[in-house]
Amino acid sequence: MADAKGRRDGEQAAGEPTAERKPLGLRLVPSANSDQPVFANVCNVNVAPGVAFIDFGFLEPAMLSALPRVAKQGGKLPERIEGRLAVRVALGVEALASLHQQLGRVLAAAQQAIKKGA
Repeated sequence: MADAKGRRDGEQAAGEPTAERKPLGLRLVPSANSDQPVFANVCNVNVAPGVAFIDFGFLEPAMLSALPRVAKQGGKLPERIEGRLAVRVALGVEALASLHQQLGRVLAAAQQAIKKGA
């Protein structure tokens, strides 16, 4: 029988801990250049039914620092800023929920570290 999340009894999403089981240890093996880091300083999320598309991009640092200065001086901000798409990731709802949980844990740990250092 399926529960409210559409899973059958006894099933769980990858990485979702239960009372009986520990989270699945996951190791991803790189292919081609997939293990090379991609630097992004902006991101944008677009949603389609059942899928979130996360675009990670790069804007020149000079542009990023110039925008607040122009706005503060009352200058006209550009209607559109051109950047470079670094990578697009498509995530299903389950993977998006898992990413949300993982990012929440990372941010909470980072905030704790900042508090300890202050």
